[in-house]
Amino acid sequence: MVDTGFFVPEDQQPRLAACYQYRPANTPSLMEGPFANGILKPRSYLSGAGGLVSTTHDYVAFCQMLANGGQLDGRRVLGRKTLELMTVNHLPGRATLQDMAMGGFGEAGFEGVGFGLGFAVGQGPAATTFAGSAGDFYWGGAASTAFWVDPSEDLFVVFMTQLFPSVAYPFRAQLRALVYQAIDD
Repeated sequence: MVDTGFFVPEDQQPRLAACYQYRPANTPSLMEGPFANGILKPRSYLSGAGGLVSTTHDYVAFCQMLANGGQLDGRRVLGRKTLELMTVNHLPGRATLQDMAMGGFGEAGFEGVGFGLGFAVGQGPAATTFAGSAGDFYWGGAASTAFWVDPSEDLFVVFMTQLFPSVAYPFRAQLRALVYQAIDD
């Protein structure tokens, strides 16, 4: 993952996609100013919870590694048991994000969704009320990006877009519905 970091180096900035701000009943507007420019220089605080900038190629490599049980291109990146530990619900008493969250931080629902070590963990379509499998795991980004890995279907999806905020449009639920209804065994 050579193109992933907390800022975009100056020589790589021409490759950066523009970001847009959703405005109800209007055309999205090009984002400029402090937030949009915040990824152009090194930061003093590197958050483990967000703020990475990446490319589709790097994101796909990351998801392929997760889907391969922690391996990529014949190299072990994460131990199999480590990944298993990361992708089970660690909320107390098997609570869901709906039980624990104070406010929302994305357009995806919290019902039937646990949280592992870095990922939301789906407890199955009956619990979550959206398409998926029990044990799928996922996360999204501020610009409405999303990924998920479904080990039972041997599937991963990477969705890249540049629309702020991530609650602007229900891309993620619609994408899940389209992907799962296209599975043809």
